[in-house]
Amino acid sequence: MSGNTFGTIFRITTWGESHGRAVGVVVDGCPAGLDLATEDIQKELDRRRPGQSKASTARQEADSVEILSGIFEGQTTGTPISLLVWNKDANSSAYDLLRDKPRPGHADYAYQMKYGLRDHRGGGRASARETVGRVAAGAVAKKLLAEAGILVVAYVTELGGITAEIASSDLMQLQAQAESNAVRCPDPAAAQKMLERLDSVRAEGDSLGGVVVIVTEGVPAGLGEPVFDKLDGDLARALMSIGAVKAVEIGAGRECAALRGSEMNDPLLLRDGKVDFESNNAGGILGGISTGAPIVCTISVKPTPSIAKQQSTVDLARGEAAKIEIKGRHDPAIPPRIVPVAEAMVALVLADHLLRQRAARV
Repeated sequence: MSGNTFGTIFRITTWGESHGRAVGVVVDGCPAGLDLATEDIQKELDRRRPGQSKASTARQEADSVEILSGIFEGQTTGTPISLLVWNKDANSSAYDLLRDKPRPGHADYAYQMKYGLRDHRGGGRASARETVGRVAAGAVAKKLLAEAGILVVAYVTELGGITAEIASSDLMQLQAQAESNAVRCPDPAAAQKMLERLDSVRAEGDSLGGVVVIVTEGVPAGLGEPVFDKLDGDLARALMSIGAVKAVEIGAGRECAALRGSEMNDPLLLRDGKVDFESNNAGGILGGISTGAPIVCTISVKPTPSIAKQQSTVDLARGEAAKIEIKGRHDPAIPPRIVPVAEAMVALVLADHLLRQRAARV
């Protein structure tokens, strides 16, 4: 299997399966001399850890990270950073009946057609468990970005058709509000309605999708390559690589199709002697290069495909129609736990382009 490595200078390779012995990541290209401790990585893994609320799967994993290489006396050495998390609470018995029956909405059938075999236990590499490595690597990227004054924050703005009202533009405040509830929505009233909708749908054996916004502040103007490696192109690729994401928007996104040029364009102005923008429909990126304005990405996340409702499939071994009811432990909605994953992928892209920019001019 190829395609497990991401990035150009700041590169990561994730490995491991949902019900294998462990999952992890190797980070290559991180500069030497960055202060980095286990706690920096663990706090991010704790945010995506399962079993923390009724909005997540009941699977209980401590997700305690082990740093195997690349750190000496609290600093990166410039060598590959290898991070490992053991799987402790995998229960494969619930998947035995699915060995020859692809689950609707899952990658089961596609994997079978590509490789001729697949790890049916929890989805193998296609499982959300793979994102442990992304979040661990993203923690390293976030630490590097913080040194440059760059902050990445994500939060849920829609779940099951309930839309939040975002009243503040203060990222730290939005993050604090979002992290205070199980659905990671910064609008308390909407968050309560989302939880109620989630309870109702879960009781029916079903699941919900939603929308997550990722905002990045402090990105200097000039990051990104202007042709094939556009910053927005790399961000879209990174976010679309997350299994449940079905659409990515930058700035005004699809709404730009209904605007006139005079409405879409962000007028430039001088503020305190520095160039700024009157609006931010471009989402902080023009011509594939950052403008210095906040970078705004929006992702649409599909409902969790593993649901308790009876669904139609085929039995590949017998060559006949079949019905399945998926057992096991699954998130009733993906958006709340995808928040730290989305932040990690944005951070990885920006860390890579930050390092690439250092070689772009004298």
